[in-house]
Amino acid sequence: MNQEKTTYFPSISDIKKAADTIKNVSAVTPLSLSFRYSEAYQAEVYFKREDLQQVRSYKIRGAYNKISSLSKEEAKNGVVCASAGNHAQGVALSCKLLKIKGVIFMPAPTPNQKVEQVKMFGGDYVSIVLEGDTFDDAYHLAKTECEQLNKTFIHPFNDKKVIEGQATIALEILEQATKPIDYVFVAVGGGGLAAGLSTVFKQLSPQTKIIGVEPEGAPSMSTSIDNNKIITLGNIEKFIDGAAVKRVGDLNFAICKQNLDDMICIPEGKVCQTILDLYNKDAIVVEPAGALSISALDYYTNKIKNKNVVCIVSGSNNDITRTSEIKERALLYTNLKHYFIIKFPQRAGALKEFVVDILGEGDNITYFQYAKKTNRENGYAVVGIELKASTDLQPLIDKMKQHNFYGDYLNNKPDLFQFLV
Repeated sequence: MNQEKTTYFPSISDIKKAADTIKNVSAVTPLSLSFRYSEAYQAEVYFKREDLQQVRSYKIRGAYNKISSLSKEEAKNGVVCASAGNHAQGVALSCKLLKIKGVIFMPAPTPNQKVEQVKMFGGDYVSIVLEGDTFDDAYHLAKTECEQLNKTFIHPFNDKKVIEGQATIALEILEQATKPIDYVFVAVGGGGLAAGLSTVFKQLSPQTKIIGVEPEGAPSMSTSIDNNKIITLGNIEKFIDGAAVKRVGDLNFAICKQNLDDMICIPEGKVCQTILDLYNKDAIVVEPAGALSISALDYYTNKIKNKNVVCIVSGSNNDITRTSEIKERALLYTNLKHYFIIKFPQRAGALKEFVVDILGEGDNITYFQYAKKTNRENGYAVVGIELKASTDLQPLIDKMKQHNFYGDYLNNKPDLFQFLV
Protein backbone atom coordinates (compact mmCIF):
# COMPACT_ATOMS: atom_id res chain seq x y z
CA MET A 1 0.00 0.00 0.00
CA ASN A 2 1.02 3.62 -0.42
CA GLN A 3 3.86 4.54 1.93
CA GLU A 4 4.13 8.07 3.30
CA LYS A 5 4.93 9.76 6.58
CA THR A 6 2.15 10.74 8.92
CA THR A 7 1.98 13.26 11.72
CA TYR A 8 1.35 10.72 14.45
CA PHE A 9 2.51 7.20 15.16
CA PRO A 10 2.24 5.76 18.66
CA SER A 11 5.67 4.98 20.05
CA ILE A 12 6.53 1.64 21.61
CA SER A 13 7.44 3.45 24.83
CA ASP A 14 4.00 5.11 25.00
CA ILE A 15 2.31 1.78 24.31
CA LYS A 16 4.32 0.13 27.08
CA LYS A 17 3.25 2.95 29.42
CA ALA A 18 -0.33 2.23 28.43
CA ALA A 19 0.19 -1.45 29.21
CA ASP A 20 1.45 -0.50 32.67
CA THR A 21 -1.53 1.84 33.18
CA ILE A 22 -4.14 -0.79 32.36
CA LYS A 23 -2.41 -3.86 33.81
CA ASN A 24 -4.69 -4.14 36.85
CA VAL A 25 -7.86 -3.48 34.84
CA SER A 26 -7.47 -5.20 31.48
CA ALA A 27 -6.98 -8.96 31.48
CA VAL A 28 -4.06 -10.53 29.64
CA THR A 29 -6.34 -12.55 27.40
CA PRO A 30 -5.37 -16.00 26.11
CA LEU A 31 -3.73 -16.62 22.74
CA SER A 32 -5.42 -19.96 22.10
CA LEU A 33 -4.68 -22.45 19.35
CA SER A 34 -7.84 -23.41 17.45
CA PHE A 35 -7.50 -27.08 16.58
CA ARG A 36 -10.51 -27.05 14.25
CA TYR A 37 -9.48 -24.01 12.23
CA SER A 38 -5.83 -25.10 12.20
CA GLU A 39 -6.82 -28.43 10.67
CA ALA A 40 -9.20 -26.81 8.20
CA TYR A 41 -6.58 -24.40 6.85
CA GLN A 42 -3.48 -26.59 7.37
CA ALA A 43 -1.98 -23.81 9.45
CA GLU A 44 -1.51 -22.90 13.08
CA VAL A 45 -4.46 -20.62 13.75
CA TYR A 46 -4.58 -18.81 17.09
CA PHE A 47 -7.41 -16.73 18.57
CA LYS A 48 -6.57 -13.70 20.70
CA ARG A 49 -9.56 -13.92 23.01
CA GLU A 50 -10.51 -10.32 23.75
CA ASP A 51 -14.06 -11.59 24.16
CA LEU A 52 -12.91 -12.80 27.60
CA GLN A 53 -12.31 -9.31 28.97
CA GLN A 54 -14.52 -8.31 31.90
CA VAL A 55 -16.50 -6.03 29.61
CA ARG A 56 -16.34 -8.74 26.91
CA SER A 57 -14.33 -6.66 24.43
CA TYR A 58 -10.95 -4.98 23.96
CA LYS A 59 -12.52 -1.52 24.36
CA ILE A 60 -11.61 -1.33 28.06
CA ARG A 61 -7.95 -0.95 27.06
CA GLY A 62 -8.32 2.32 25.19
CA ALA A 63 -11.07 3.78 27.37
CA TYR A 64 -9.18 3.24 30.62
CA ASN A 65 -5.89 4.49 29.20
CA LYS A 66 -7.55 7.67 27.94
CA ILE A 67 -9.54 8.47 31.07
CA SER A 68 -6.51 7.72 33.26
CA SER A 69 -4.58 10.41 31.40
CA LEU A 70 -6.95 13.26 32.31
CA SER A 71 -5.72 16.14 34.42
CA LYS A 72 -7.27 16.71 37.84
CA GLU A 73 -9.40 19.51 36.45
CA GLU A 74 -10.57 17.42 33.50
CA ALA A 75 -11.37 14.51 35.79
CA LYS A 76 -13.35 16.80 38.08
CA ASN A 77 -15.43 18.11 35.17
CA GLY A 78 -16.24 14.57 34.04
CA VAL A 79 -16.37 12.76 30.72
CA VAL A 80 -18.87 12.11 27.96
CA CYS A 81 -19.11 9.48 25.26
CA ALA A 82 -21.57 8.36 22.62
CA SER A 83 -21.96 4.63 22.11
CA ALA A 84 -24.55 1.89 22.07
CA GLY A 85 -22.04 -0.91 22.45
CA ASN A 86 -18.64 -1.99 23.66
CA HIS A 87 -17.11 1.49 23.97
CA ALA A 88 -19.89 2.52 26.35
CA GLN A 89 -19.16 -0.44 28.61
CA GLY A 90 -15.43 0.27 28.59
CA VAL A 91 -16.02 3.93 29.49
CA ALA A 92 -18.55 2.99 32.17
CA LEU A 93 -16.22 0.58 33.95
CA SER A 94 -13.32 3.03 33.66
CA CYS A 95 -15.39 5.78 35.25
CA LYS A 96 -16.33 3.53 38.13
CA LEU A 97 -12.77 2.35 38.77
CA LEU A 98 -11.30 5.85 38.51
CA LYS A 99 -14.20 7.47 40.39
CA ILE A 100 -14.90 9.93 37.59
CA LYS A 101 -18.40 10.99 36.63
CA GLY A 102 -19.44 10.10 33.11
CA VAL A 103 -22.42 10.68 30.85
CA ILE A 104 -23.08 8.16 28.11
CA PHE A 105 -25.36 9.09 25.24
CA MET A 106 -27.09 6.19 23.52
CA PRO A 107 -29.72 6.19 20.75
CA ALA A 108 -33.24 5.78 22.06
CA PRO A 109 -33.79 2.42 20.25
CA THR A 110 -30.76 0.84 22.02
CA PRO A 111 -31.78 -2.62 23.33
CA ASN A 112 -32.43 -2.66 27.07
CA GLN A 113 -29.84 -5.41 27.52
CA LYS A 114 -27.08 -3.04 26.43
CA VAL A 115 -28.38 -0.22 28.61
CA GLU A 116 -28.43 -2.49 31.66
CA GLN A 117 -24.86 -3.66 30.97
CA VAL A 118 -23.62 -0.08 30.95
CA LYS A 119 -25.49 0.65 34.18
CA MET A 120 -23.97 -2.42 35.81
CA PHE A 121 -20.40 -1.52 34.87
CA GLY A 122 -20.73 2.19 35.66
CA GLY A 123 -22.80 2.08 38.82
CA ASP A 124 -23.39 5.48 40.43
CA TYR A 125 -20.58 7.08 38.46
CA VAL A 126 -22.37 6.92 35.12
CA SER A 127 -25.63 8.40 33.89
CA ILE A 128 -27.21 7.31 30.63
CA VAL A 129 -29.04 9.60 28.24
CA LEU A 130 -31.22 7.88 25.64
CA GLU A 131 -31.73 10.46 22.91
CA GLY A 132 -32.10 10.46 19.13
CA ASP A 133 -32.84 7.70 16.68
CA THR A 134 -29.30 6.92 15.54
CA PHE A 135 -25.71 6.90 16.76
CA ASP A 136 -25.08 10.13 14.86
CA ASP A 137 -27.87 11.81 16.84
CA ALA A 138 -26.37 10.60 20.12
CA TYR A 139 -22.88 11.66 19.00
CA HIS A 140 -23.90 15.24 18.23
CA LEU A 141 -25.76 15.54 21.54
CA ALA A 142 -22.70 14.23 23.41
CA LYS A 143 -20.42 16.74 21.69
CA THR A 144 -22.84 19.55 22.54
CA GLU A 145 -22.79 18.58 26.22
CA CYS A 146 -18.97 18.61 26.19
CA GLU A 147 -18.89 22.12 24.74
CA GLN A 148 -21.52 23.52 27.08
CA LEU A 149 -20.23 21.95 30.31
CA ASN A 150 -16.50 21.78 29.54
CA LYS A 151 -16.38 17.99 29.79
CA THR A 152 -13.93 15.69 28.01
CA PHE A 153 -15.23 13.65 25.10
CA ILE A 154 -13.93 10.07 25.05
CA HIS A 155 -13.75 9.15 21.39
CA PRO A 156 -14.15 5.44 20.59
CA PHE A 157 -11.21 5.33 18.17
CA ASN A 158 -9.82 8.66 16.93
CA ASP A 159 -7.68 9.49 19.96
CA LYS A 160 -3.98 8.97 20.67
CA LYS A 161 -4.45 7.52 24.16
CA VAL A 162 -7.21 5.22 22.92
CA ILE A 163 -5.02 3.97 20.08
CA GLU A 164 -2.11 3.36 22.47
CA GLY A 165 -4.41 1.45 24.81
CA GLN A 166 -5.71 -0.80 22.03
CA ALA A 167 -2.13 -1.36 20.85
CA THR A 168 -1.32 -3.23 24.07
CA ILE A 169 -3.02 -6.26 22.51
CA ALA A 170 -0.08 -6.54 20.10
CA LEU A 171 2.47 -6.45 22.92
CA GLU A 172 0.67 -9.33 24.61
CA ILE A 173 0.52 -11.38 21.41
CA LEU A 174 4.25 -11.03 20.84
CA GLU A 175 4.96 -12.02 24.44
CA GLN A 176 2.63 -15.03 24.25
CA ALA A 177 3.63 -16.37 20.83
CA THR A 178 6.17 -19.17 20.81
CA LYS A 179 6.85 -18.88 17.05
CA PRO A 180 7.15 -15.98 14.61
CA ILE A 181 3.74 -14.79 13.45
CA ASP A 182 3.13 -14.66 9.72
CA TYR A 183 -0.35 -13.12 9.60
CA VAL A 184 -2.63 -11.16 11.92
CA PHE A 185 -6.27 -10.63 10.95
CA VAL A 186 -7.96 -7.72 12.71
CA ALA A 187 -11.44 -6.20 12.44
CA VAL A 188 -11.58 -2.58 11.30
CA GLY A 189 -14.35 -0.19 12.24
CA GLY A 190 -13.08 3.27 13.03
CA GLY A 191 -9.54 1.89 12.90
CA GLY A 192 -8.29 2.39 16.46
CA LEU A 193 -7.39 -1.24 17.09
CA ALA A 194 -5.87 -1.78 13.65
CA ALA A 195 -3.81 1.41 13.92
CA GLY A 196 -2.35 0.56 17.32
CA LEU A 197 -1.78 -3.13 16.67
CA SER A 198 -0.19 -2.62 13.26
CA THR A 199 2.23 -0.02 14.64
CA VAL A 200 3.59 -2.49 17.19
CA PHE A 201 4.02 -5.28 14.66
CA LYS A 202 5.66 -3.07 12.04
CA GLN A 203 8.30 -2.09 14.60
CA LEU A 204 8.77 -5.31 16.59
CA SER A 205 7.78 -7.98 14.04
CA PRO A 206 8.02 -6.37 10.60
CA GLN A 207 7.74 -9.68 8.74
CA THR A 208 4.17 -10.14 10.05
CA LYS A 209 1.49 -9.19 7.53
CA ILE A 210 -1.45 -7.27 9.02
CA ILE A 211 -4.77 -7.88 7.27
CA GLY A 212 -7.64 -5.52 8.05
CA VAL A 213 -11.17 -6.90 7.82
CA GLU A 214 -14.36 -4.87 7.60
CA PRO A 215 -18.03 -5.49 6.75
CA GLU A 216 -18.97 -5.52 3.09
CA GLY A 217 -21.83 -3.16 3.89
CA ALA A 218 -19.59 -0.59 5.61
CA PRO A 219 -16.25 -0.48 3.74
CA SER A 220 -15.13 2.88 5.13
CA MET A 221 -11.42 2.08 5.51
CA SER A 222 -11.14 0.21 2.19
CA THR A 223 -12.86 3.02 0.34
CA SER A 224 -10.67 5.65 1.98
CA ILE A 225 -7.42 3.79 1.27
CA ASP A 226 -8.45 3.21 -2.35
CA ASN A 227 -9.08 6.95 -2.75
CA ASN A 228 -5.99 7.97 -0.75
CA LYS A 229 -8.16 10.19 1.43
CA ILE A 230 -10.88 9.77 4.04
CA ILE A 231 -14.25 9.13 2.44
CA THR A 232 -17.44 9.52 4.46
CA LEU A 233 -19.88 6.85 3.34
CA GLY A 234 -23.57 7.52 2.88
CA ASN A 235 -25.87 4.68 3.89
CA ILE A 236 -24.17 1.68 5.50
CA GLU A 237 -25.30 -1.77 6.60
CA LYS A 238 -25.35 -1.56 10.40
CA PHE A 239 -25.76 -5.24 11.24
CA ILE A 240 -22.11 -5.65 12.26
CA ASP A 241 -22.56 -2.73 14.61
CA GLY A 242 -19.17 -3.03 16.29
CA ALA A 243 -17.40 -2.34 12.98
CA ALA A 244 -19.92 -0.36 10.94
CA VAL A 245 -18.89 3.29 10.73
CA LYS A 246 -19.43 5.88 8.02
CA ARG A 247 -16.10 7.59 8.59
CA VAL A 248 -12.81 6.25 9.98
CA GLY A 249 -10.67 8.29 12.33
CA ASP A 250 -8.20 10.78 10.85
CA LEU A 251 -5.36 9.49 13.04
CA ASN A 252 -6.23 5.89 12.29
CA PHE A 253 -6.53 6.33 8.53
CA ALA A 254 -3.04 7.76 8.25
CA ILE A 255 -1.57 4.84 10.21
CA CYS A 256 -3.61 2.08 8.55
CA LYS A 257 -2.92 3.40 5.06
CA GLN A 258 0.77 2.93 5.70
CA ASN A 259 0.76 -0.19 7.88
CA LEU A 260 -1.96 -2.53 6.63
CA ASP A 261 -0.83 -5.06 4.05
CA ASP A 262 -4.36 -5.71 2.80
CA MET A 263 -8.01 -4.93 3.46
CA ILE A 264 -10.76 -7.53 3.04
CA CYS A 265 -14.51 -6.85 2.99
CA ILE A 266 -16.66 -9.71 4.29
CA PRO A 267 -20.37 -10.24 3.48
CA GLU A 268 -22.58 -10.00 6.55
CA GLY A 269 -24.04 -13.44 5.83
CA LYS A 270 -20.59 -15.00 5.87
CA VAL A 271 -19.97 -13.47 9.30
CA CYS A 272 -23.26 -14.91 10.53
CA GLN A 273 -22.23 -18.39 9.40
CA THR A 274 -18.97 -17.98 11.33
CA ILE A 275 -20.89 -16.96 14.46
CA LEU A 276 -23.04 -20.09 14.24
CA ASP A 277 -20.04 -22.35 13.58
CA LEU A 278 -18.12 -20.93 16.55
CA TYR A 279 -21.11 -21.46 18.81
CA ASN A 280 -22.13 -24.91 17.58
CA LYS A 281 -18.67 -26.41 17.07
CA ASP A 282 -16.38 -24.55 19.45
CA ALA A 283 -18.76 -23.32 22.20
CA ILE A 284 -17.48 -19.77 21.63
CA VAL A 285 -19.95 -16.89 21.69
CA VAL A 286 -18.93 -13.88 19.61
CA GLU A 287 -20.63 -10.75 18.38
CA PRO A 288 -20.64 -10.02 14.62
CA ALA A 289 -17.56 -7.78 14.79
CA GLY A 290 -15.79 -10.46 16.82
CA ALA A 291 -16.25 -12.97 14.00
CA LEU A 292 -14.92 -10.72 11.23
CA SER A 293 -11.27 -11.71 11.53
CA ILE A 294 -12.05 -15.44 11.51
CA SER A 295 -14.41 -15.04 8.54
CA ALA A 296 -11.53 -13.65 6.50
CA LEU A 297 -9.51 -16.88 6.62
CA ASP A 298 -11.41 -18.33 3.65
CA TYR A 299 -10.07 -15.48 1.51
CA TYR A 300 -6.47 -16.36 2.42
CA THR A 301 -6.69 -20.16 2.28
CA ASN A 302 -3.68 -20.64 0.02
CA LYS A 303 -1.53 -17.90 1.53
CA ILE A 304 -1.83 -19.04 5.16
CA LYS A 305 -1.14 -22.74 4.52
CA ASN A 306 1.68 -23.88 6.84
CA LYS A 307 1.80 -20.40 8.40
CA ASN A 308 1.30 -19.08 11.93
CA VAL A 309 -1.87 -17.00 12.02
CA VAL A 310 -3.56 -14.88 14.70
CA CYS A 311 -7.19 -13.75 14.56
CA ILE A 312 -8.26 -11.03 16.99
CA VAL A 313 -11.59 -12.09 18.51
CA SER A 314 -12.59 -8.56 19.43
CA GLY A 315 -15.77 -9.06 21.45
CA SER A 316 -18.69 -11.21 22.56
CA ASN A 317 -21.47 -8.76 23.38
CA ASN A 318 -24.04 -10.56 21.26
CA ASP A 319 -27.69 -9.91 22.03
CA ILE A 320 -29.52 -13.26 22.16
CA THR A 321 -32.55 -11.66 20.49
CA ARG A 322 -30.48 -11.40 17.29
CA THR A 323 -30.06 -15.18 16.99
CA SER A 324 -32.93 -15.70 14.56
CA GLU A 325 -31.66 -12.91 12.29
CA ILE A 326 -28.13 -14.33 12.42
CA LYS A 327 -29.41 -17.75 11.37
CA GLU A 328 -31.54 -16.23 8.62
CA ARG A 329 -28.64 -14.23 7.18
CA ALA A 330 -26.38 -17.28 7.30
CA LEU A 331 -28.90 -19.41 5.41
CA LEU A 332 -29.35 -16.72 2.79
CA TYR A 333 -25.59 -16.40 2.35
CA THR A 334 -25.19 -20.15 1.83
CA ASN A 335 -28.13 -20.18 -0.63
CA LEU A 336 -30.21 -22.45 1.58
CA LYS A 337 -33.06 -20.01 2.28
CA HIS A 338 -35.29 -18.69 -0.49
CA TYR A 339 -38.49 -16.67 -0.70
CA PHE A 340 -41.08 -16.96 -3.43
CA ILE A 341 -44.48 -15.69 -4.42
CA ILE A 342 -46.45 -18.86 -5.03
CA LYS A 343 -49.67 -19.06 -7.07
CA PHE A 344 -52.08 -21.47 -5.42
CA PRO A 345 -55.02 -22.65 -7.54
CA GLN A 346 -58.29 -21.97 -5.71
CA ARG A 347 -59.23 -25.61 -5.27
CA ALA A 348 -59.09 -28.22 -2.56
CA GLY A 349 -55.79 -30.07 -2.27
CA ALA A 350 -53.60 -27.38 -3.87
CA LEU A 351 -51.42 -26.91 -0.80
CA LYS A 352 -51.03 -30.65 -0.36
CA GLU A 353 -49.98 -30.97 -4.00
CA PHE A 354 -47.36 -28.25 -3.51
CA VAL A 355 -45.89 -29.96 -0.44
CA VAL A 356 -45.94 -33.49 -1.83
CA ASP A 357 -45.15 -32.97 -5.52
CA ILE A 358 -43.08 -29.78 -5.57
CA LEU A 359 -40.93 -29.70 -2.46
CA GLY A 360 -37.90 -31.95 -2.38
CA GLU A 361 -37.08 -34.40 0.39
CA GLY A 362 -35.62 -32.40 3.27
CA ASP A 363 -36.99 -29.05 2.07
CA ASN A 364 -38.80 -27.13 4.77
CA ILE A 365 -41.38 -24.31 4.67
CA THR A 366 -40.24 -21.73 7.22
CA TYR A 367 -42.46 -18.79 6.23
CA PHE A 368 -46.00 -18.73 4.84
CA GLN A 369 -48.08 -15.62 4.36
CA TYR A 370 -51.28 -16.12 2.39
CA ALA A 371 -53.08 -13.26 0.66
CA LYS A 372 -56.81 -13.23 0.05
CA LYS A 373 -58.11 -14.59 -3.24
CA THR A 374 -57.33 -12.12 -6.03
CA ASN A 375 -59.31 -13.77 -8.83
CA ARG A 376 -61.32 -16.86 -9.46
CA GLU A 377 -58.39 -19.08 -10.38
CA ASN A 378 -55.44 -18.25 -8.08
CA GLY A 379 -54.53 -16.99 -4.60
CA TYR A 380 -51.05 -15.80 -3.80
CA ALA A 381 -48.78 -16.59 -0.86
CA VAL A 382 -45.29 -15.46 0.14
CA VAL A 383 -43.43 -18.65 1.03
CA GLY A 384 -39.99 -19.07 2.61
CA ILE A 385 -38.30 -22.40 1.91
CA GLU A 386 -35.15 -23.78 3.51
CA LEU A 387 -33.37 -26.23 1.22
CA LYS A 388 -31.25 -29.19 2.17
CA ALA A 389 -28.65 -28.28 -0.48
CA SER A 390 -28.08 -25.10 -2.49
CA THR A 391 -28.10 -27.12 -5.73
CA ASP A 392 -31.78 -27.94 -5.12
CA LEU A 393 -32.90 -24.40 -6.00
CA GLN A 394 -33.17 -24.65 -9.78
CA PRO A 395 -34.93 -28.05 -9.77
CA LEU A 396 -37.43 -26.58 -7.28
CA ILE A 397 -38.11 -23.58 -9.52
CA ASP A 398 -38.45 -25.86 -12.56
CA LYS A 399 -41.08 -27.99 -10.79
CA MET A 400 -42.98 -24.91 -9.64
CA LYS A 401 -43.16 -23.63 -13.22
CA GLN A 402 -44.09 -27.05 -14.61
CA HIS A 403 -47.06 -27.27 -12.23
CA ASN A 404 -48.00 -23.57 -12.58
CA PHE A 405 -47.23 -22.68 -8.97
CA TYR A 406 -44.40 -20.23 -9.72
CA GLY A 407 -45.17 -16.56 -9.22
CA ASP A 408 -41.87 -14.79 -8.54
CA TYR A 409 -38.49 -15.13 -6.81
CA LEU A 410 -37.89 -12.53 -4.09
CA ASN A 411 -34.29 -12.99 -2.91
CA ASN A 412 -32.96 -10.81 -5.71
CA LYS A 413 -35.54 -8.04 -5.21
CA PRO A 414 -34.12 -5.93 -2.33
CA ASP A 415 -37.02 -3.45 -2.25
CA LEU A 416 -39.42 -6.28 -1.44
CA PHE A 417 -36.97 -8.56 0.34
CA GLN A 418 -36.22 -6.05 3.11
CA PHE A 419 -39.72 -6.62 4.50
CA LEU A 420 -39.00 -10.32 5.01
CA VAL A 421 -35.53 -10.24 6.61
